[in-house]
Amino acid sequence: MSAADDWTRRGVIGGGAALLAAGTARAIPPLPSVIVRCAAGAFAGAPLGPGVNGVTAFKGIRYGRAERFRAPVPEHRAGEVVSAFAFGPVSPQSSRQYQPQSEDCLFLNIWSAHANRPARKPVMVYIHGGAYANGSSTDPLNDGRHLAARGDVVVVTVNHRLNAFGYLYLARFDPRFPDSGNAGQLDLVLALKWVRDNIAACGGDPARVTVFGQSGGGAKIATMMAMPAAKGLFHRAATMSGQQVTASGPLNATARARAYLARLKVGERDLSPLLTMPQERLVEALNAVDPILGGGVYFGPVLDMRSLDRHPFWPDAHPQSLRVPMILGNTRQETGAFIAPDLPKLKGLTWDNLAERMAPELRVDILPEWVVAQYRAREPGWSSTQVFYAATTAGRSWPGQVIEAEARARAGTPAYVYQLDFASRTDPRRGAFHTMDIPLVFGTLGAPGSQTGTAADAQAVSQAMQDRFVAFAETGVPGRGWPQYDLATRATMIFDTRSRVERDPRGWEREIFARVPYIQPGT
Repeated sequence: MSAADDWTRRGVIGGGAALLAAGTARAIPPLPSVIVRCAAGAFAGAPLGPGVNGVTAFKGIRYGRAERFRAPVPEHRAGEVVSAFAFGPVSPQSSRQYQPQSEDCLFLNIWSAHANRPARKPVMVYIHGGAYANGSSTDPLNDGRHLAARGDVVVVTVNHRLNAFGYLYLARFDPRFPDSGNAGQLDLVLALKWVRDNIAACGGDPARVTVFGQSGGGAKIATMMAMPAAKGLFHRAATMSGQQVTASGPLNATARARAYLARLKVGERDLSPLLTMPQERLVEALNAVDPILGGGVYFGPVLDMRSLDRHPFWPDAHPQSLRVPMILGNTRQETGAFIAPDLPKLKGLTWDNLAERMAPELRVDILPEWVVAQYRAREPGWSSTQVFYAATTAGRSWPGQVIEAEARARAGTPAYVYQLDFASRTDPRRGAFHTMDIPLVFGTLGAPGSQTGTAADAQAVSQAMQDRFVAFAETGVPGRGWPQYDLATRATMIFDTRSRVERDPRGWEREIFARVPYIQPGT
């Protein structure tokens, strides 16, 4: 092994001097620090101390740079020791939850209990949610220390460009921006290349890389499974309440770009003002009205015939993805996250107004009165609120997962399906809502934003989910007793206080919405 491949623990004098010599502005934590050396440079991380099994965190490692609306390029820091003690900026976005924000946001974070090459542990790369518009890897729910300590894996989280910075399709207006509609996806591809080339120095096995992601993160993973540039960069995939059956068509993406440019008062014949405009103005314009869907303008991956030359799961599972085993998950009451029980839509809800209020939330063109009648016939004891949440989840949030699982079953390639039934412990009315599985998989039960509670029941579900995800990362199979999904049995792992496998759970709900076509929002 060459000196460039060695890793060392440096004391106060040696480590501190090396970092100060590098001219870094970030604060240096109590030393000794852990320094890893790899092709991209040398990075000093912070041991997290007792209670986390010797995990070292490397935060804010730059994996690339990018000019606005262009594909990213890799970043190498050979010869320097770079401090990796603080998270890097997050992509500009309308949410002010995460700070600081900068379009210079191509940073990743690593947690490893054995930051040395002989460890060769499975690698789990998490892609955050927030659709394609918001979110950050720096959310406390996404902290990788507990999963790395308990699961004997190396955990990586990634920031990338979002909304207009990552998905504004300008190629049909200006040939200077051929990759603009999928720049955010190309950021993720570049991050995975960084992992392939460098993660061994942190104890990871580049031949066993699992990508996992919730909501928009899952959708980005499904999209990468159809991107030639991502081929071979990951070996298993797990999506949590996030699917991408089809991408945005280029004509719809162009119409959205036109609406966005109009909001900025920028003509489509001269896009030069976009290149110097402050990022804050680009964020403000995200409230432009979407000409296809209404509401705020949608940005997401584009069928640009360059980075993406066919849809991920239409007309079938992309052939490139068939060698990659998948976990596909959803929560039992997804829409409890989007439509809070105290919102006007649910206040005063009765059987007389249920169909009217529910209709726009189903996101498919089906007779809502008929849907209500079906639910009342099958579950006469349910309240109007229970039917509202069940039907909107089954019509809006579940079909994409069913389509993807069925497509893989037809192709004879592994798909393992789960449903999370473990409900919120802080607001039980919301049930097992969208995002509930994040703290359970990461083990961040007590982090801000978690609604799992920290009692024994939540710990048991978390342990079950972590066991299955780690087994999947290690072998491509999520342990014993969880069969592959097929069209005959539709075997589904139910994660709850008593986790178990069921045949075709909620099958009658699935059949209700199978009567009408599902169109991916944004397509």
